[in-house]
Amino acid sequence: MNIVGRASICALRRREATRSWCYSRVVTTAPILAAPSRVEDPDQRVILDGIDWWQFESFLAIRGDRAGVRVTYLEGQLEIMSPSRSHEMLKKLIARLLEAYADEKGLVFEGYGSLTMRNAPKLRGIEPDECYAIGAAKESPDLAVEVIWTHGGIDKLDVYRGLGVTEVWIWKKEELKAYELRGSAYAEIAQSIVIPGLTPSFIRQFLDCETQTEAVRNLRATLRK
Repeated sequence: MNIVGRASICALRRREATRSWCYSRVVTTAPILAAPSRVEDPDQRVILDGIDWWQFESFLAIRGDRAGVRVTYLEGQLEIMSPSRSHEMLKKLIARLLEAYADEKGLVFEGYGSLTMRNAPKLRGIEPDECYAIGAAKESPDLAVEVIWTHGGIDKLDVYRGLGVTEVWIWKKEELKAYELRGSAYAEIAQSIVIPGLTPSFIRQFLDCETQTEAVRNLRATLRK
């Protein structure tokens, strides 16, 4: 875990001296869900149990706008994650491909980055790898993108379910899948419902290009044929 995460936790503990904190597990070198060539670049993660909503909000306030640490909160569990360089490059590649597709199709595609989304009554909060509103800027995004780079961690779909995000794309174990929120659960879908005509398999074919620039150029060229 990086210095920002440690400093923020220490500050919280000082402010919460009269409260009891329960550390459930620390994951810093979890196995990678990727090809062997990427094994040497793990995310760093710590998960805390017994964290109430006030403590979660306090942590966000102490951390402020510092980059490099993303959080997920689900019903008393707080996950603090410092993504690896490979994680960041992959999520950015997916983002650039989605944005290029939207641009080629003439869609209004508003990016919110790793916007902090939270819902106190549902005890849920998350900072996605990327998220977007389609058609116009909105209070909350229509689409979230997550790269699951290491084993373990809080169930992201369970968090997004409580936040009411319509569609979530997840990269895991070299596969890219899309999920639609139907009632109180997500169902895997073959084609996006928020980006007309787009399938995860179409984006997936460009993820193995040598550079992000090559991937984006290839996607644009394919669409223009």
